[in-house]
Amino acid sequence: MAKAVLLFAAGLGVAGMTLAQQAAPAEEQVDLELVLAVDTSSSVSPEEFDLQMRGLAAAFRHPAVIAAIRATGDLGIAVSLIQWSDSRKQFTAIDWLKVKDEASAERFSEEIENTPRFLIGGGTSLGGALTYAVRQFERNTFTGRRKVIDVSGDGRTNQGAQPAQIRDRAVAAGITINGLAILNEDIYVDRYYLYNVIGGTGAFVMSAADYEDFATAILEKLVKEIAGVPVAGLPEPTSPTQLAETPGDGAAPPAFRPLDW
Repeated sequence: MAKAVLLFAAGLGVAGMTLAQQAAPAEEQVDLELVLAVDTSSSVSPEEFDLQMRGLAAAFRHPAVIAAIRATGDLGIAVSLIQWSDSRKQFTAIDWLKVKDEASAERFSEEIENTPRFLIGGGTSLGGALTYAVRQFERNTFTGRRKVIDVSGDGRTNQGAQPAQIRDRAVAAGITINGLAILNEDIYVDRYYLYNVIGGTGAFVMSAADYEDFATAILEKLVKEIAGVPVAGLPEPTSPTQLAETPGDGAAPPAFRPLDW
């Protein structure tokens, strides 16, 4: 009798596992999984936050971005938007949505316009932002031929994990990180992004002179990211003197190497 009960229970376990496997949704193929990471730290005023969001919304309505999305064919792209500040503050403002044509791009633009600022204040933790962004790929239901984190901000990490360490781990996992450095507070922050933040296949950093210039820069950046166009990054420093004149750690970009999460 006991043996029969055990066999019956084992059968239920197998059947339950089969049903669970059948119920698990199949991952949807897309050309690109894209995480947009928006800076909401203390250095970003309400007006500057609005300029970022308006710039992103306008970009997804622009014919050039829509053309790049259409070029992916039936696959389209999957996009998520996160807000970040210090190592304890990250928030998924817009969860994953598939964008494949003008209508879905318009819906995503409307989502951006209707998204409030969930995080106010805090330090600048690019390492925390990248860690959180990487986790977004692990929890979505899409499988992309490419995975990209698009991170924008106006400052260097001042607390939490160093971004270069997280960058190396993301690159080892097949993720590309591109940067948009806003130079209104630190005219050399683009070089900080070059050495410490960006990485992966085709990685690049662009700069915006200030938040007023953000819309133009993010439009160009999104076209390149969605289309997968190779982009040259900032020129490498060519001499110790040039390095010495650049505020920051002055270290050459570290080799991308696998690290354990």
